[in-house]
Amino acid sequence: MAGPLRVAVVGSGPSGIYTAQALVERQGPPQAAVDVLDRLPCPYGLVRYGVAPDHGKIKSLQDTLRRVLEHPRVRFVGNVPVGRDGERGSVGTGELLGLYHAVVYCVGAPADRRLGIPGEDLPGSFSATDFVSWYSAHPDAAALRFALGVRSAVVIGVGNVAVDVARFLAHGADELRGTDVPQAALEALGAGTVSEVHVVGRRGPSRAKFTTKELRELDTLPDAEVVVRRDELALDPAYGDPGALPAVARRNAAVLDGWARRAPLGRARRVRLRFFLRPVAVLGGPEGAVRAVRFERTAPDGRGGVVGTGRHEEIPAELVLRSVGYRGVPLPGLPFDHRAGTVPHAAGRVLRDGAPSPGEYVAGWIKRGPTGVIGTNRPCAKETVRSLLADAGALLGREVSAADPLEALRELLRPSGREPVGWHGWLGIEAAEEELGRRLYRDRVKIPDWEGLLAAARRAG
Repeated sequence: MAGPLRVAVVGSGPSGIYTAQALVERQGPPQAAVDVLDRLPCPYGLVRYGVAPDHGKIKSLQDTLRRVLEHPRVRFVGNVPVGRDGERGSVGTGELLGLYHAVVYCVGAPADRRLGIPGEDLPGSFSATDFVSWYSAHPDAAALRFALGVRSAVVIGVGNVAVDVARFLAHGADELRGTDVPQAALEALGAGTVSEVHVVGRRGPSRAKFTTKELRELDTLPDAEVVVRRDELALDPAYGDPGALPAVARRNAAVLDGWARRAPLGRARRVRLRFFLRPVAVLGGPEGAVRAVRFERTAPDGRGGVVGTGRHEEIPAELVLRSVGYRGVPLPGLPFDHRAGTVPHAAGRVLRDGAPSPGEYVAGWIKRGPTGVIGTNRPCAKETVRSLLADAGALLGREVSAADPLEALRELLRPSGREPVGWHGWLGIEAAEEELGRRLYRDRVKIPDWEGLLAAARRAG
C-alpha cells in the first residue's frame, strides 16, 4: 500500500494528540504523517487552559503529550483557525479535505451551558468556563476582569470544574505563587477577601459528578475548611444503603459523611457543599450587581431526578459562577446534532445524511459529548483511528492538491496576515514564559494575551 497517509488532526488537546499518537506509533503500512492543527499558538488544549494551576500531576501530562508532538512524523501547526471555505483568516473544512487524505476533528465542547434563570447576566455573574480561562491565561479571556474583593461566592454545579473554581477561590495567593497562574489572577487573589464559597447542586450527593480525588483536594487548603450539612446528606435516599451506590459515589459518601461529622476547624475561609437546591434567580442589589442567589429546595422524585418543594432559600453572594456543563458548537462545513451537541458519527466516521463522509472523522468531546476524564480520550481516539486505518486503501486513492500541506495552509492564511506557529515558535513561547517568571521572581508564568504569545513565537524565528 502506498504512503504516506497524510492526516490533519484539528485540535491539540488530549484527544487530538492521542489520535496522532495512535496513528504514528502503529506497526505496519501505511505510515502516517500527521499535522496537528490548532486555533491557538499553544498546544495541549484543556491540559494547558482548563486544569487548575495547583494540579501539578495532571499538568505534568504535558510531558507525555509533548513527546507525541516531537515525533518525527508529527508537526504542530498553531494559529490556524478552521472556518468556512474561502473565509479570510481561516481554513475551511473543504479546503482541509483537499490537502489531506483524512481530517480528524478533535475540537472539544467549548461552549458552556446556561441556567436560563432571571438575573443570570447581572454584573458579577459569570460562567465557570470564563473564570477558568481567566486564571489559566487563555488569550481569549485577556479582556476579562474578576474582582475578588467580595465576601461570598456561589458556584452552581457539583462537578470537577465546580470543585476546581471553588478551590481556586479559597486559596491564598502565596499558595499559588509557585504555579504558572498569570500575574493578574495571582494579584486579584492576593487582594481578595472571599471567606465563604458555596458549591451548590440541585440533586443529592449520590448524583454529584465530582471524582473522589477532586473532592478530597478541597480539604488540603491550609487556611480553608470544608463544611457539609448532615441534614442534606440525609435527604438522599441512596445514603440509606451505601452498598448499593456506584463505587465513586460510595467513596464520595464516606468523605462527605466524615466532613459532616467533624467539629469546626476555625479557619479563615469556608467551602460549603450544599445539595438539593435548584437555582431559580440571581438577585441584584441597589447598584444592579449580584447580591444573592435564590434557590428552591428540591426532593428526590424516586427516578434519579428531583422535584421542587416550594420552599426557598437565599444565599448571599457578590460573585456567581455557573458550572453546569459544556456543550459542543457547530463547525462550519460539518454536520451537527444540535440536541446532543456532537457531530453525527459511526465509530468516529463523520456521517452525512446517515452515510460515512470519506476522509472525515471525529474524536473526543465533539464525538461523544463532554463526558469522562482526560484518560477517556485515549480509547476514544483509538476507536477513531481504527476506523480511519480500515479506510486507508480508499483514502490513499483520494487526490490531494499540494506537495506540502503546510505551505498550502500558509498560502490560504497569507492574505489575512496570519502566520502559522510551528513547534519552534511554541518553544519560543515557552522560553518567554520562563523569562517572564524570572522577572516576577516566580517560576514560569503564562503569557495571557494573543499579542504577547504571537510576538514570542515570532522572536523564535
